[in-house]
Amino acid sequence: MFASSRRRQSPSLEVFLSPVYLSGVPLLETLSSISSEIVSCFRDARFSFQRRNSRSLIRKVQVVTVLLQHLEESTSLDSTATLLLCFKELHLLLHNSKFLLRYCAHSSKLWLLLQTPSLSSFFHDLSKDYSTLLDVLLHVDSLGCLRDDVREQLELFLHKQNSSSDSNEETLLRNRLYSFLDEFENGRVPNTEELSFFFVEKLGIKDQKSFRDEIEFLEEQIKSYYGCDLEPTRSVINGFVDITRYVMFLLFKIEDESAWSIQEIKKQRKNGLIFEEIENTFTTLPKDFTCSISLNIMNDPVIVSTGQTYDRSSIARWIHQEGRSTCPKTGQKLVDLCFVPNLALRHLITVWCQVNGLSHDSSSPKESLPKVLFQTRASIEANKATVSILVQNLADGSESAAREIRVLSRIAMEARRLIVEAGAIPYLRCLLKSKNAAAQENAVAAIFNLSIDEDNKSLIMEEHDCLEAIMRVLISGLTMIAKEIAAATLYTLSSVHDYKKTIANADGCIESLALVLQNGTARGKKDAVYALHSLWLHPDNCSLMVNSGGVSALVGALAEEAVAEKVAAVLGVVATQSLGAESIGREETAVTGLMEVMRRGTPRGKEKAIATLLQLCTMGGAVVTEKVVKTPSLAVLTRKLLLTGTDRAKRKAVSLSRVL
Repeated sequence: MFASSRRRQSPSLEVFLSPVYLSGVPLLETLSSISSEIVSCFRDARFSFQRRNSRSLIRKVQVVTVLLQHLEESTSLDSTATLLLCFKELHLLLHNSKFLLRYCAHSSKLWLLLQTPSLSSFFHDLSKDYSTLLDVLLHVDSLGCLRDDVREQLELFLHKQNSSSDSNEETLLRNRLYSFLDEFENGRVPNTEELSFFFVEKLGIKDQKSFRDEIEFLEEQIKSYYGCDLEPTRSVINGFVDITRYVMFLLFKIEDESAWSIQEIKKQRKNGLIFEEIENTFTTLPKDFTCSISLNIMNDPVIVSTGQTYDRSSIARWIHQEGRSTCPKTGQKLVDLCFVPNLALRHLITVWCQVNGLSHDSSSPKESLPKVLFQTRASIEANKATVSILVQNLADGSESAAREIRVLSRIAMEARRLIVEAGAIPYLRCLLKSKNAAAQENAVAAIFNLSIDEDNKSLIMEEHDCLEAIMRVLISGLTMIAKEIAAATLYTLSSVHDYKKTIANADGCIESLALVLQNGTARGKKDAVYALHSLWLHPDNCSLMVNSGGVSALVGALAEEAVAEKVAAVLGVVATQSLGAESIGREETAVTGLMEVMRRGTPRGKEKAIATLLQLCTMGGAVVTEKVVKTPSLAVLTRKLLLTGTDRAKRKAVSLSRVL
């Protein structure tokens, strides 16, 4: 229960252990210092919940403090083994008390309410432990020197029944909170006045910042307990997050962008959240789960005759629609065109998607997963109500609503579909033309998030002037960030094969992606590489890519350390066609750039680089082959890979050595 609190302020392990190295006066002084610190820190603290239990515990610690201070002043204290054992037990109790009080003082109101049974149990157990310990201390012979007033306080403490309890009042509030969840679960939106009275009057969450703090804290609990048992469950907590977000937008106007952006956007950029939606999509996915043709997660991985694995739809299109008969990775001739399902990998992908709450369209009906994981009906209904408010604000001209849609579409998968169904795309498209940089950035990021959902891709592409508006952001966006997100959006949309040609033929598309690749941030360069690679995969786009400078930009990016290895892999795909190989060969820095990856790259990067060089010799003709062969030091690097490279790199090195 204390996972996030530990993460926020984690004491060292030693504080939970008895100070075995202390005894006598030093131990007594340590205990007195800890108890005094607890009283001074929490005596005037405000507790939203568990107030009576917290105050009662503080009073217990005060009694202990009086006892310890008296013993410090005593000159006749005899440190017996029993007394030493009691003091060490007291040391642990005091630290548990400090931790519990700090937890109750700094946790969110909703979280404390949800944890009422557990917290009450903790307080009850601590109270019993204190009573037992003090009862033992009163009967220790060496404490016969206690003053009468101190002994009287201890006896009064032991005989006084603790009638104060928060559990009844807080249980009623907790039950009321769950009743709202039940209403959403049954498809009913609770009464606005009742929601306002509960959240504002009863819980004291009186402004939008307080609502956001509550949401952030609950979301942190979901992350903290990842892979662990949690009560209530993650899906239930997620439901309360969605309900709280709905109530926030229901009761308060969306904050003005001008007031919010200065502080919050700077905070987000500092924390690296501006590109979190892109990072989550492209970088956290295990490489072995992606198809090297489409760069998307594989829905139906199959093994071809060379032993390589691809997504069935991608390799089938590669062979049957595009008329190719070589393996995309190795360039080897496919001896047969049969596919063997990679069931083990498909199972791993399915499990990974389940754990990470992602949708995954398995080809087997028995293995198919629900579109949304960890989403209850209550969450869906609350999100639907939230989306209705946000889209209405968007329709009324609120640019700030785009920011909220951006955030919601990033964190709630099901909301992406709901946002599109509510008619948000036309309003977001209009905001792409905004002269407000933050509004334009939020709009294009929201469209990017929406485009991740497979069902939304066609709706975005079919929306009048939407692709053109995205292209305008890519070409002349107000910030480089907006341009880079537009590049990422084009990549996600181009994962549908039929859209690759449409996107590539949009005015200025290839040239603008090349500029992002040259001038963007490390993240933006990667997005441009992904987009250019995806567009190349349509056979009708290859000439356009060459003539518009796409291939030249990829070769130039070999000098960029952040993307060099990814570019080497993409150039390997480009070189599977003679047009691509010849175009790469004409670039002065192509061979030297690939050699630099062989020299400084990771083992995987070196493997990609030498595979691309071999592909250039295979498909580039005599002129390109001669250029590769005559490059100084290439033979040395090739021999080095023969000894130190990966298995695949060694095979490529053997083949390239024959050419050399």
